[in-house]
Amino acid sequence: MHFGYFGLMGYRERGTPPQQVFAEHIEQVRHADELGFEIAWFAEHHFSNYCICPSPLLMAARCAGETKRIKLGPAVVVTPLYQPARLLAEIGMVDCVSNGRLVLGVGSGYQPYEFERFGQDLMQSRPMLEEFLEMLDLAFAEETFAYDGEQYQLPSTHISARPVNGIPEIWVAGDNEFGHRLCARRGHVPMFTGRWWGAAYQKEVRDRIAESFVAEGRDPETMPLGIQRFMCVTDNRRDALAYVDNARHQMRLASALRRRAEVMDGGMMIEEPMVNEIPLEEMAENLLVGDCETIAERLCGEIRAGRPSHMMFHFQVGGSSHKQALQTMEKLMTDITPLVEKELGPLAALGPPTPAAAAAE
Repeated sequence: MHFGYFGLMGYRERGTPPQQVFAEHIEQVRHADELGFEIAWFAEHHFSNYCICPSPLLMAARCAGETKRIKLGPAVVVTPLYQPARLLAEIGMVDCVSNGRLVLGVGSGYQPYEFERFGQDLMQSRPMLEEFLEMLDLAFAEETFAYDGEQYQLPSTHISARPVNGIPEIWVAGDNEFGHRLCARRGHVPMFTGRWWGAAYQKEVRDRIAESFVAEGRDPETMPLGIQRFMCVTDNRRDALAYVDNARHQMRLASALRRRAEVMDGGMMIEEPMVNEIPLEEMAENLLVGDCETIAERLCGEIRAGRPSHMMFHFQVGGSSHKQALQTMEKLMTDITPLVEKELGPLAALGPPTPAAAAAE
């Protein structure tokens, strides 16, 4: 298995310059590349301070010129919000300008607030995603292709910007049976967020995904899996709780957007408690926050429970600091990873490989 970086690119304080948000995350990606992270992931959301990155592919292209080896991926492209022919061409272009380093994360979306403003029907988002993936296969398998589906139609077309090494590895976000079975059928990598829970929740989700793989005739023991987590290294309890408060802020906004319960004050979302929200101190016990030894112990438990092939981490979230994020990234690779490998063995030997890694073997 391997570790990745995740950038949500939101802010908590009104008036935060968007230029600063992007600049800090670009610096974090450069740092991730230097430290040996496997993948840098970029979110896509619209119309609020929850996330100001409207195009993770554009962010991947920008970071391609700032890095040398790290893979770059959207987490995720919300495909129903795009015109498919343009999106196919942009995928091909970003893979070209990154010299084949694109990893393609996709999702059907979950925020009514966004879909309304793009004039799209959230109820149709899952079949739209599935048809887009069918188009993706056709677009880069032949010189020209045509498509006639229920959601999309396209006459004979040539996508001129084409990936370096064929279709990039595809990851699908979400915790729902549709997405899990889609991954199983098509050989994609499922990924989900661990939210504010710990190892037991990750095992529960993994078991649900495994059931979908079994239903599709696939062996769950060889199932690749990506898990997203928060992380902050600090010896100070007050600083740890401050970071967890920022993580809770992000989760509260996401929960409101999912439930169509967002309340806006201009461009800022008003933060409200989640349904069945647990106390901040309990969240702190579940998340990867604290000193290196504490995080290593919790991380070992999560790896045993979720058996991921990849874990991606929020290092900066809400109003947490850029400097703290850089320090945590470095501590993960220089101090925490050796502790994990002392307990579990080399990361490269843990978990099932992703499809690309399996093919390379």
